[in-house]
Amino acid sequence: MKKLLFQILCYNLVITTPFYGYAQLGLEKKAEKQYANYAYVDAIKIYEHITDKGYYNTSILSKLANAYYFNGKLIEANKWFTKLFEWKEFDKDNKDFSAEYYYRYAQTLKAINDYEKSDRMMEMFANIEKSDTRSRLFNANKNYLKVIDSLSDKYELIQLHFNSKYSDYGTAFFEDRLVFTSAREDFNWKGSIDQRTKESYTKLYSVKLNKDGSFGEVLPFYDDLNLQAINESSAVFSNDQNTVYFTKNYSSLKGKKRFNKKTRTSFLKIYKRERLSNGKWGDVEELAINSKYSNTTHPTLSPDGKWLYFVSDRAGGIGQTDIFRVAIYDNGTYGEVENLGGNINTKARETFPYIAKDNTLYFSSDGRPGLGGLDVYKVKLNKEGTFGEVVNLGSPINSSFDDFGFYLDASLTNGFVSSNRPGGIGGDDIYYFKEKTCKEQIYGYVYDAESKEAVSGAYLILYDAFYDVLGTTKTDELGLFKIPDIICHDKYRIKISKANYITSETVYLSDNQEVGKKFVDFYLNKQNILLEPNDDLFKKLDLNPIHFDFDRYDIREDAKIELMKIIAVMKEIPTMKISVRAHTDNRGDKYYNFKLSEKRAKATIDWIIAHGIDSNRIEGVGYGKSFLLNECDKDNECNEKEHEMNRRSEFIIMSI
Repeated sequence: MKKLLFQILCYNLVITTPFYGYAQLGLEKKAEKQYANYAYVDAIKIYEHITDKGYYNTSILSKLANAYYFNGKLIEANKWFTKLFEWKEFDKDNKDFSAEYYYRYAQTLKAINDYEKSDRMMEMFANIEKSDTRSRLFNANKNYLKVIDSLSDKYELIQLHFNSKYSDYGTAFFEDRLVFTSAREDFNWKGSIDQRTKESYTKLYSVKLNKDGSFGEVLPFYDDLNLQAINESSAVFSNDQNTVYFTKNYSSLKGKKRFNKKTRTSFLKIYKRERLSNGKWGDVEELAINSKYSNTTHPTLSPDGKWLYFVSDRAGGIGQTDIFRVAIYDNGTYGEVENLGGNINTKARETFPYIAKDNTLYFSSDGRPGLGGLDVYKVKLNKEGTFGEVVNLGSPINSSFDDFGFYLDASLTNGFVSSNRPGGIGGDDIYYFKEKTCKEQIYGYVYDAESKEAVSGAYLILYDAFYDVLGTTKTDELGLFKIPDIICHDKYRIKISKANYITSETVYLSDNQEVGKKFVDFYLNKQNILLEPNDDLFKKLDLNPIHFDFDRYDIREDAKIELMKIIAVMKEIPTMKISVRAHTDNRGDKYYNFKLSEKRAKATIDWIIAHGIDSNRIEGVGYGKSFLLNECDKDNECNEKEHEMNRRSEFIIMSI
């Protein structure tokens, strides 16, 4: 997988080559040429032929280690990185020595489960590259293995029979078929071999998912299978299944690859095809978001289909490859390309994005403290464009090798992941994962922090780490609460509220208590202000009154500030219900003012509901000019400020 995605990413070292036999020198130059052309398999064969004869130097060892590393062969890379770091002529203090070698060596050490030495290499890397995001993340998460272990063992991993002895990876559903990428030789013409990998060029295949959960025969996805020397991969489909986006080598209209003459690499771009009325796929169209001199790969769509997320190594990025997004407009054009920023992207590789229907972004990265190689992470995409906490999915989704191509099926709990971990059938394999069934009960008591007496009627909301609600309940007369039949999590957020108490929110980490039961007590502190039914929130909270302009019912900017304070209190006390009472001044017809006050009450209620308060917690009534606060009636002349006092809303607590 690495060899297909990042063909142009390698590092050159200035080295000194000691004198040895002319034959070996000629072989080394030949190997260097293959290495420079990213033909790592051929370069490895020549370099290892030289080392088999007992010849070593810094250049050979470093390029052997890199060639295996860039091809995702981490165990083999570790062998040569170890020799490189032990080599007597290898000067790690040389200014031409790249700190990246510490990082790569650390990654390969994880592949042989030497996490202690891997962390030592990372500390050396972090001492050199202090500002690198990988260094900062490592220094901030020294206990990463313990955290990942707490997130592990939630899934069962199943190897799928349709994998080949070559690379198979990346999945997406099209109708009742699973579409994936494969370098298998079936259906390929003789000689269609990628010289960089010595495997067939990747194409899109599909396999039918039967009703019993089994898979049928593997077939080319397209009827017009492209047999040219071009890689195609990473398909994703629009919600109506009529558009497919995919990655392909940049090519001419005749299908001939277009090379970057300087690097001799063919850039990867994103293309699309539209389904025709006869069910066939139309012509291949290149997307306008592609960059001429960089790779643009691995498309995926937001649940509403309005955003296309992708991976690129284009100039101006944060790391080797970053995740970007671009808006898809109704007329088929695209907006400005946006980098997801430093909360997601690191100085290393972020790749294979996928967004589930609950707006959770899954992606792979080798720039964060993980189990090794590419690990799969998830992060909640918030409506306002911000991100939640980035979480490692743990084992067995992740391993000490490359894990990527995460994709959920219709259950949203089970799905597919690709990996080059040992024990597979081919280079990269597709695995099916099933969530393990685990349910538990959360229970405990809520007490008054000062008196230590039980607090009855306290309202509890149980969230997971992403603030998805898992359950709600109230304490009984003894202060006891129980939330049964909760899917097991390692971290919960528990929010407890009660009228006249300060709302408490606690992050609760599950420990080794009795299986199926989690016990925890909470203590609430009293508020300085006591709220009771029939109280007016404005008077109790000393807020500024809500006023309306003359003959208007839209919410003023100054009123919005006060309404947000009301909303905050209602969120703090989720059992509170209120009544909005709207009033007008004395000017105008009685019936007209009554209708105007009703509109003001409705506008206020709608605004509060739009900002997160459930509609069954708020009601309203318009009183027109029935309850004036001053003597601005028909017999008295008043100025505008005095009339404004009567154009108001009240917020009365009905229950709490």
